[in-house]
Formats: sequence, C-alpha cells, structure tokens
Amino acid sequence: MSSYAFWNTKGGVGKSFLCFVAAAEYAHRHPDTDVYVIDLCPQANVSEILLGGHLNSPKALDSLSSKTPRSTVAGYLEARLNSPFRMISDVSPYICEPTEFNPQIPENLKLVCGDNLIEIISEAIRQTSELQIPIDAWKQVLNWIRDLTVSLRIFSGERDTVFLIDCNPSFAISTQLGLVAAEDVVVPFTAEESSLHAIENVVALLYGITDPNTAIYAKISFAKRAKEEGVSVPKLYAFVLNRVTMYESRTASASIAINKMIQKTMNDIHQKNRHIFANPKDLPSNSFIEIPSNSLIEIPASHAVAMVVATTGTPLHKLKPGLKKIGEERVQLNPEPLQRYRDALEEFVNCL
Repeated sequence: MSSYAFWNTKGGVGKSFLCFVAAAEYAHRHPDTDVYVIDLCPQANVSEILLGGHLNSPKALDSLSSKTPRSTVAGYLEARLNSPFRMISDVSPYICEPTEFNPQIPENLKLVCGDNLIEIISEAIRQTSELQIPIDAWKQVLNWIRDLTVSLRIFSGERDTVFLIDCNPSFAISTQLGLVAAEDVVVPFTAEESSLHAIENVVALLYGITDPNTAIYAKISFAKRAKEEGVSVPKLYAFVLNRVTMYESRTASASIAINKMIQKTMNDIHQKNRHIFANPKDLPSNSFIEIPSNSLIEIPASHAVAMVVATTGTPLHKLKPGLKKIGEERVQLNPEPLQRYRDALEEFVNCL
C-alpha cells in the first residue's frame, strides 16, 4: 500500500489537477490496482474533475451528499465524530465509483468525494482531538483518515492499492488528518517567489524546521506533538513545478530562477535534516529520471489542456488534439503542447 498527499500551503499551484492526472493515469496503467482518491479539500476540485468536470459534476456531487449517510469524506468524518475512538467496520457507504458518472474514468479508480461540510465540522473534529479522556485522543483523531485507508485496503481484498490524498492549502485539522494518512508528500509549486516561502512553510509546519526568528514556535508545533505522541508524519517525495505560460519569455527565466532557489533551499535543508526526505541519501535537486523519489519535475503548462481536462473530466490518456467546444467557448488543443504535457506527467506517474 502506497499513499501520497498532494499539498502546498499556497493555493492555485495545480495541486488538485496534478492529483487527478496522476490518479487517472496510474489507474489506466495498472488495471489490477485499486486507486483511491481521498478528497480532503472543501472545494472538492479533484472530485469535480473525476465526476465529469466543472460543467457536469454538480448533479453528481448533490447526489452523493444527499445520501444517508453522505457518500463523501465528510460523511465518514461525521460517523467518526459519533464514535470517535472506534474504527468503522463498513466504509463502503463512503466510496463512490466515478465511472458511474464519468465513463471516461478507469473502473479501478475509486473516490471518497470531497464535501464543503468539512469546513463546518472541522471545529468539532478539533475539539474531539483535545478531549482529556482517553489520554491519546489527539493521536486517535489524527489517525481517522489513516484508519480509512486501512479499511479501504481491506475492502480491496487481494488487489494492490494506491492512495492519493488531495489536501486543503491551509494547515487545518482536516489537512493534518490527510497528511498523517500519507507516507509521502508531493508538493506542487509555480514559478513565483512566493512558492519558495510556501515550501519553507511546508517544512516548518510538518517538521518544525524553521529559521531562528520563528524557532520559538517549534516548541509548540504540530511536529513536536506528533513526535511526542507517536503520530507518523510523511516524508517529502517530490516537488513539481507547474510553469505559468502567460508571458512565455518572462516565465521561462522565472522558472529557471525559482528552480535554482527551490533546489538550493531544499539541498541546504537536506544537509542537516535528511530524515524528512523519502530518499535521505539523495539530493532533492536530482531529476526524476535519475532518482525517482526526491525530485523536481517541470510540467510544461498548457492552459488549453488544463481547461479541457478540468471542464470535461477527460483523462490525459484519452485526450486528443483538435478543436474542442467547452460550453460556449472553443478551445484548440495543439499536438505539441499536449504531447509535452503527457511526457512530463509520464515521468511523474512512473515514480508512484
């Protein structure tokens, strides 16, 4: 069983889109493996794409959230609130088959759907984690999504399983649940200086590794409590650059500069903190091709490709070049950027 959380403290970096592409392509390549997507983002963006895209998913989302219990991740979390310290024996009501709503999705891809109710119940989850009895209440609550992956693994029987967990940018309790459930973290970013600070925040929040100005807060951090209470924290697995295309000449140089800044920063952190990386012996700046685990991949951006995929829920392996009609818009998919997208994503999917 492998599990990956997709997370960055900065929004708008293509996190949910990358999670969708990785899940759909991995499921397509490995039909004998059950690929589970657990959507812990209240916006439910990855669920929208899986269920048919932005234009077609609202009816599916309404249908799933209208069931009793809700066939969503919030439905599962509600059930845990009602029985905080006992695992749920049957998690099947919370699993949906995206192919029932979107025939383009491989049948072996399963979804625990996102739900904006997560934000409403998050305070109840947090308060439950702070109960004085049992004494390990925080640890047990933080493992709720990990418990879900264990139950889903049992549900799949003899089949192999892979879990992809889409997390909210904020470090809310729901995000912490998702990160604790993962073995590794994939950190998408864009070619902006703010991405460097966001990745530094990922390291500070998850591992308590920070600069001298904020070191005092490490004493009361999530990382410190997780270590004290035996809560597992995932390792840094990959950093994926999603390049912005609007001003091509400017963003090309910006991509190179950000690449160098990210690589240097992560290499510096790696020198004294190898234990936080999935492959501690390898430099984070190494390429995926050379070293699959800790790597930096640049995904060539194509707004047209992203628009068609997100709007229609079409997996990359089924996308063909040509003129596409998206609502009232006409979008031209050119063969070259589409192939570049595929080539870059193949590198990433090969490493999962």
